[in-house]
Parts: sequence; structure tokens; C-alpha cells
Amino acid sequence: MRGVAILGSTGSIGTQALQVVETYPDRLKVVALTAHRNLELLEEQARRFRPLLVGMVDAGAAAELRERLAGTGISVSGGPECLLEAAVHPEAQVVLNAVVGSAGLPATLAALGADKRLALANKESMVAGGELVMRALRDGGEIVPVDSEHGAVFHCLRGEEPGDVESIVLTASGGPFRGRSRRELAAVTPEEALAHPTWRMGRKITVDSATLMNKGLEVIEAHYLF
Repeated sequence: MRGVAILGSTGSIGTQALQVVETYPDRLKVVALTAHRNLELLEEQARRFRPLLVGMVDAGAAAELRERLAGTGISVSGGPECLLEAAVHPEAQVVLNAVVGSAGLPATLAALGADKRLALANKESMVAGGELVMRALRDGGEIVPVDSEHGAVFHCLRGEEPGDVESIVLTASGGPFRGRSRRELAAVTPEEALAHPTWRMGRKITVDSATLMNKGLEVIEAHYLF
């Protein structure tokens, strides 16, 4: 049985990870969950999965959650430091970092410093602190990329010699604006940018995908990972 800490459990990746845990209850157990401020969903997840620790980055929401979970035996932590507490939890062998933005970098470094297996979905850790992360990785821990493109590349390269690989191609759907002319692109709306043809994601990542900014970040991430 592996203990799992999920940082960003109320987001799209976090909720999918919890579905995986439900599929393999004999192999995986949730020991820690964190969220930013989605109080209602985190409370529901806490009551359903009974982790040892839940954390909310929003300290005010954490205080209310603490009251709601009183008597359950679940420890509640508040403030940004809750991410670090979850990342180094002694009962967690696997840490999924699905936090949005560079706020996920300290948790990435903490998990590696605690010799955890880090399932990394927080690309900003590599974009903003790739050199720091790779330096920490040399001292312990393991990174398994779970972002779709990088996860696919990771599995393709298993058992292969890095020197045998000439190049890596990151695929892209093209988003909702594929095939449009420059003139047409000048008139697109935020609503159109949010209508991704393939994935249902948060608003920021959806817009970044539509503009291909996200693909640029993925190139930087791939540089450090591979």
C-alpha cells in the first residue's frame, strides 16, 4: 500500500488522481490533500478519502474547514506552508504536485529533499526553477512527469539510452484557433479561447493552450526533464 499526497486535489488533475486512487484501493491510500480555497470540494474529498492531513493555502478557508472537520481526526493546516507539510508527510511515498503556478516550486523541492517519488504536473517548477530542481534530484527523490506530453515521452524513453535519442517532438492539438489567419486571430474573444476542442481545464491553462504559450513552457520543461 502506497501513501499518496495530492497537492491541488480540487483541480482537474487532482480530481482525476483521486479517481485513480478509488480504482486501486488495495494499492493506494490518500494521506494528504491540499487546495487553494475550494472549501466545499476539499471538505467533500476529506470526508470521502479520510486523509491524515488536509491543507488550504487560504488561511481563512482553512480556519472554517478546521471547524467543519472537528471530531473527524483529520488534521487541518492553513497557509502556503500546508503545501510543504503535505509534500514531506512521513506516510506519503508518492507526492502529486498539481499546484498551479510557481507556488508549486517550494513543494517540489521539499518532496525531493524528503526522498519522495514526485509525480510532477506543476510545469512551473521546471520553468521557473529547473536548475534548482535538477540539483535537488541529484541528492534524492524521483520525478515522474504526469503532464500528458511529458508523461508520454517519459514512458517512450524507459529502457533507452539518452545518447540514442536525437530529438523530442512535443505534440499539440492546435487549440481552437488552428488554421485561422492573422486577420482572424486579431478578432478572437476570450470566450473562444476558453473553448478548447479537446480538454476541459482551468481558465488560465486553457487560454495559455489557445495562444500556444503553454507549449513554449512545455519546451522549457522538457529541456530539464530529458
